[in-house]
Amino acid sequence: MAVASSDTLGRMSAVSLSRSMARAARSLCPEDVPASVIAKVKTGLLDMLSCALEARSLPWGCQAIQMAGRAPNGIASIIGTPLRVSSGDAAFVNATLGHGLVREDMHTGAVSHLGVVIHPALLALSQREPATGKNFILAAACGYEVGAAIGRALVDREFAALHRPTGTTGPIAGALAGSMLLGLSEDATVSAIGLAANTASGLNEWPYSGADEMFFHPGFAARNAVTAVELAELGAFASETALDGRSGLFAALGRSDRLSSVAPFQPGVWEILSVYYKPAPACNYAQTACQAALAAIDGIKSSDIAGIRVACSAAAVAYPGCNYAGPFNRILQAKMSIQYCVAATLARGRIEEANYRLLHDPELLRLISVMTLDPDPHFTANYPAAQGAEVVLTLRNGETITRRMRDLVPATPAEIRARFLAAGGTEAAASFVDALDEQDDVGMLLTHL
Repeated sequence: MAVASSDTLGRMSAVSLSRSMARAARSLCPEDVPASVIAKVKTGLLDMLSCALEARSLPWGCQAIQMAGRAPNGIASIIGTPLRVSSGDAAFVNATLGHGLVREDMHTGAVSHLGVVIHPALLALSQREPATGKNFILAAACGYEVGAAIGRALVDREFAALHRPTGTTGPIAGALAGSMLLGLSEDATVSAIGLAANTASGLNEWPYSGADEMFFHPGFAARNAVTAVELAELGAFASETALDGRSGLFAALGRSDRLSSVAPFQPGVWEILSVYYKPAPACNYAQTACQAALAAIDGIKSSDIAGIRVACSAAAVAYPGCNYAGPFNRILQAKMSIQYCVAATLARGRIEEANYRLLHDPELLRLISVMTLDPDPHFTANYPAAQGAEVVLTLRNGETITRRMRDLVPATPAEIRARFLAAGGTEAAASFVDALDEQDDVGMLLTHL
């Protein structure tokens, strides 16, 4: 990996964080991207498209599509529809769709879903200005570097109790990626980052009522990223110290002391390789517990269960909405609740979208009533490098079944491809993504959908 010096990365006080990141990203070229990163971008893009196709018929997906459809006659496509809208609207809708199942990419260290911001922003811009697949891949990887580095520094349990991490990291990641794709100058890229930093937002109040704003957070972030890039391209000037200044983002969030830990573009390290793709359409913190529950229920009936103990990291228990035993009035309450996710897995013997349509199922609610959820010191110590969980079932006959997992098992590229095709994706589109690094015009991808 070709990496700028430590001075370039902003360790000298004369260089702002925004400029150091822009300079480091612009020092790279497509040939610097290793095969593992190329493959990861392809998988992530297909995963986002898969989720978007499935979410088209969900209420929040329909709302986003209908809103953008009021102003058609643009140049950018909405995934799986014939609509052409503005670049900003397309980024908004496609990001909302990509997040619509709660089954998206996850960078655990940043607690962020960066792909559902970066990919929609880049797809929208690539339909405005032809872009090669190699440049798309480099831009996406650089966006992950910046978003992940900022998220690692900013996000902890106290931050996540109030702020949605993706809403904070996403606009900046998307703006850097979009600037790279369009080949903006260093100064323009710095301004794009600064403009995007002014839009970094997203509250974590929604889990308590299962409200819909969570679905739109990536949409806002992707649209703001595109807007920041296009304004900077036209000469809009943003404060260079919008991230690290006395009134910059880190100061506004009370975390100026963490600026020194923002370290993207480290030699031999690519943040996108730390991303995993969810096997279950639910909160990140429920994934491993669901898999442990699925292993535990094998060969027995849920009606045989008299008691359940679930253990996971303290971060999982503390995240808004995750330690919630009901009542369940909205799907998002269920998808966030570890108790609900485990109970649904035990009741149905599978992990799938249909699990989250059983909000008032008597057997599922019974299982929740006999369940305890506790933080485990070992899982807490290993987080975020690993996300372990344990499920202990006590049966009516007194037998105990324990399934303990050190970490979750992510969805594989083969599983993601199968999900994409099952959702209505075409072989032509999948083949286009397979050969993404050989494409001359990435904007043509959505014509295959």
